[in-house]
Amino acid sequence: MIAHLSGCVAAVAPDGAVIEVGGVGLLVQCTPGTLAGLRLGEHTRLSTSLVVREDALTLYGFASEDERNTFELLQTATGVGPRLAQAMLAVLAPDALRRAVAAEDLAVLTSVPGIGRKGAQRIVLELAGRLGAPADIGAPAGPRATAPAGPEWQEQVRAGLVSLGWQGREADQAIATVEPDLAALGAEPGDVDVAVALRAALRVLGRS
Repeated sequence: MIAHLSGCVAAVAPDGAVIEVGGVGLLVQCTPGTLAGLRLGEHTRLSTSLVVREDALTLYGFASEDERNTFELLQTATGVGPRLAQAMLAVLAPDALRRAVAAEDLAVLTSVPGIGRKGAQRIVLELAGRLGAPADIGAPAGPRATAPAGPEWQEQVRAGLVSLGWQGREADQAIATVEPDLAALGAEPGDVDVAVALRAALRVLGRS
C-alpha cells in the first residue's frame, strides 16, 4: 500500500492533482478541500489510499491521515465505495461525519449527493462507534447547517478555511470577495448557507 506521497505539485485539475515523485508523475484523486491547499511547483505531502480494481488502480490523496483513515473506514459500510466516500469528505470534514453518525443525524448525511435516507440509516447502523469521537463535541453536525448573515457565518467559513491550511488573512480576503456574490449562489441575505459560502471561498483561493 502507498501510505503517502511527498513531492512537487506538477498539475492541479478540478478533481485531482499530479505529484512528481522521483521523476514520476502520480495522478491523485482529491477532494476540493485538499486541492485548495496545493500550489503548482511547491512541495507537498499527501496521505494516500490505493484502491485496486480489476480494470484500474486509483490513488486517493488527503491533506491529513485522519481524512485518509476516515475514507477507508467509510468504505467498510455497505454500499459505500471510494467515490461516495470521497464525496462524503468533500461535503463533511471527518469530525462532522463523526458527529452526524453519533447523533444519527440523517439530514446531514443525506446532504451528500448519492446518499438517500436508507443509505444514511445503514451508514449510522454500521459505523456507529467505529469512526471515533469528534474532537469538538457540541459543535454543529456539519457544514450544511445555515447561519445568519454577518459575523457568525463569516467566522464559521473562516474557521473552515484555516483548518484547511489557509492563513487568516487569505481567508478574510476570500470571504470579502465571496460575500457580494452570495445572492447569485442561491443564498438569501438573511440566510447564508455556510457550505455554499465555504465552497465559493475555496474556488476563489484556488484561483489565487
